[in-house]
Amino acid sequence: MRLRAALGRSGVTGLKREGDGATPRAAMRLLFGYRRGERMGALPTALPVKRIRKTMLWCDAPGHPAYNRPVTTPFAASHEKLLRDDHLYDVCIVLDWNILSRRRGCGSAIFFHLARPGYTPTEGCVALSPADMRRLLPFLNDRTVLRVF
Repeated sequence: MRLRAALGRSGVTGLKREGDGATPRAAMRLLFGYRRGERMGALPTALPVKRIRKTMLWCDAPGHPAYNRPVTTPFAASHEKLLRDDHLYDVCIVLDWNILSRRRGCGSAIFFHLARPGYTPTEGCVALSPADMRRLLPFLNDRTVLRVF
């Protein structure tokens, strides 16, 4: 299946760095997901999915021991809120980029989430329209690989 997607504002790179705005050129497994509970019901997918709570964050501070990991408030180091005012993380799937064997500064919070209208660029993630994400979700599981080339 081929779908239109938004990628990072700096394009695609084989040498991903924290904050570069690029999407990694890689084959990435889908690990688990998050959903915005009051906006999205149960998701039709075999992936484990958690409801996003106000306290949920994602650490993007390369020097912190929790780098590229979910954390909760209060959290002083640099982080990204999972509960966003926009709809981008109404469905948010964590890709295995720099997760299983983390390297400082090689990129964090590389997610598969919903795209903005017009497919404007992401900060390095891969994003689909809500309609395409809904169409794709039933086919996703822990063996699914997302390839960016």
